[in-house]
Amino acid sequence: MTPPLPAAFLTVPLAHRALHDVADGRPENSRAAVRAAIAAGYGIEIDLQLSKDGCAMVFHDYDLDRLAEGSGPVRALTREELRAVPLKGGDGEGIPDLGEVLELVAGQVPLLIELKDQHGEMGLTGGVLEQATVDALCGYDGPVALMSFNPNSVAELARLAPDTARGITTSAYDPSEWPELPKAVCDDLRAIPDFDRSGSSFISHEAGDLARPRVQALRSAGVPVLCWTIRSPAEETAARAFADNVTFEQYLSPLTS
Repeated sequence: MTPPLPAAFLTVPLAHRALHDVADGRPENSRAAVRAAIAAGYGIEIDLQLSKDGCAMVFHDYDLDRLAEGSGPVRALTREELRAVPLKGGDGEGIPDLGEVLELVAGQVPLLIELKDQHGEMGLTGGVLEQATVDALCGYDGPVALMSFNPNSVAELARLAPDTARGITTSAYDPSEWPELPKAVCDDLRAIPDFDRSGSSFISHEAGDLARPRVQALRSAGVPVLCWTIRSPAEETAARAFADNVTFEQYLSPLTS
């Protein structure tokens, strides 16, 4: 039986890469951004990349250059080396690993964890990041869900952690916005063909494409639809006509009591 998405993910907005704002010393996916989201009462969305020594690191990009005081692939450095690389716009803090973030969140708010595709062209996974994620989550007590753009990664998570809710991060897959993927792969993934095979219980879909019939058919069938990334109140109003919750940044989504 596929575990359902915990209800908490539908009751509070999700802060994209945590509640980040470098103007206030809170880089994306940083400990400071996580603390700020918890203090504000928001759910949290984070990203995972793999270290050289097989650890799940909380970081969005494949390379360090944009977000950290370093350069080159994240996978070229070990966990301890990455923890020592300061995040740009922060207070000198390095890149956190998943275990650290789990200790900070400690079940206080829902935590949505996206595993970045490690294999190219959304191909078959070796399972290293998936295993590292599941290992870090062992004993975690709180609302948590896992997702990935790569359906093969989601299927591996279903095998490794059958009792943890998981879903597919989905998109319009405009080939011009996905230059790393062959057009045939974009055309295939656009239809979300792997929802059942991957053991998914929800999707998180690109906000500008929410009206797609396949997305709304899933929603009509009772599948929770989250969306990414909302950047204004007007965008949120439009998205909520087609989605059950939002992942937001650059403004404060309203909390309802």
